[in-house]
Amino acid sequence: MMRKLFSFIVLCVAVSSASAQTIQQLIDQKAKALLPKVIEWRRHIHQNPELGNREFKTMEYIAAHLRSLGLEVKTGVAKTGVVAILKGGKPGPVVALRADIDGLPIKERVDVPYKSTVMADYLGQQVPVMHACGHDTHVAILMGTAEVLASMKKDVTGTVKFIFQPAEEGPPGDEEGGAALMVKEGVMDNPKVDAIFGLHISADTEIGKITYKSGAFMASSDWFTIKVKGKGAHGSAPWTGIDPIMISAQIINGLQTIVSRSSDLTKAPVVITVGKFNGGVRENIIPEEVSFSGTIRTLDSKMQKEVHEKIKQVAQTIANAYGATAEVVIDTKTLVTYNTPALVTNTLPSLQRAAGNENTVEETWTTGAEDFSYFGEKAPAFFFNLGGMPKGAQPTGHHTPDFVIDDSMLDVGVKAFCNIVFDYGKMKK
Repeated sequence: MMRKLFSFIVLCVAVSSASAQTIQQLIDQKAKALLPKVIEWRRHIHQNPELGNREFKTMEYIAAHLRSLGLEVKTGVAKTGVVAILKGGKPGPVVALRADIDGLPIKERVDVPYKSTVMADYLGQQVPVMHACGHDTHVAILMGTAEVLASMKKDVTGTVKFIFQPAEEGPPGDEEGGAALMVKEGVMDNPKVDAIFGLHISADTEIGKITYKSGAFMASSDWFTIKVKGKGAHGSAPWTGIDPIMISAQIINGLQTIVSRSSDLTKAPVVITVGKFNGGVRENIIPEEVSFSGTIRTLDSKMQKEVHEKIKQVAQTIANAYGATAEVVIDTKTLVTYNTPALVTNTLPSLQRAAGNENTVEETWTTGAEDFSYFGEKAPAFFFNLGGMPKGAQPTGHHTPDFVIDDSMLDVGVKAFCNIVFDYGKMKK
């Protein structure tokens, strides 16, 4: 009797292993066969970029493909986003996969056949538009993932929610947008998402590689503006006024002491950068008021709040010491992108099968920011990087006119997403 039971268990394990191998083989074969279409989609989107909250044609392009796969599709989410639902053939959890879809107001300098020459309105000004951060690759990868999973629908455990998010780079002016608006409109509910995953192409990581980090991965991003009000005077007699330009210079220097003398950098890094200064109209006039703006990057939510308070304290104390006033406004753009440790551990095999063990590498955190962080407030989340740098090449900066991506291995991203869906479904059975 025991011998028969043992033989039955061995047979079940063998069948299960063969089934898993078949699923993996199907994913690999389908992703590879689909790669030319993924590249075609990516290059079309690259050549036709649109700015945040204005991705109308991109939205329709994505939606048309998803509808052709028989998915439930909703457009106009968070203004120009697309959400599609795939119900698998077996009951199980809800897995969300996200791609951002917007371009940037940058003129492309790379000479490729699908180079962007698009011009668009940005805050009343005509500007060139370019996919200078690789969101075109994210869209194409998720479109490809949807096609592969739709073709394997009967084998999918649970539900897959495909989220194509607008305005990741930030909505224009005072408009709402991006992940925060998607969450506000309920994208993580109906059906409620059990876990969400996203990826970002990297121009300084070789193609075919995946990099990741458990815990805090990408920084929060806050924008600040400090308005310093003094007393105007003739430039030849500064003692008759209160010089807000000089005082602002002292405040800018003081902000850096928050980083170098007030923050525990052994816990997490902090960056405070002033990138904009507005003040004065003439060389011999001391103005009454000036303002300057910048960004704050932190990788710990508690430190983020502490830095905010210290900026207000430094600015107001220095201004008051000279008889001026300082008004500080801080606007949070993104939270810390936090990868749920248990989810990272359980998902790692999915990435390793897509890229290979040797090409799946843990890395350190980055002071870049991602509004994917808002999704992580609603469900366990995992965000990772996919290599896009040509082999042997030098990195090209994101958000620059020379940004370039090798799209010949985007199928690695498709395989990673598909593996995640099947593996998570098995974990939560």
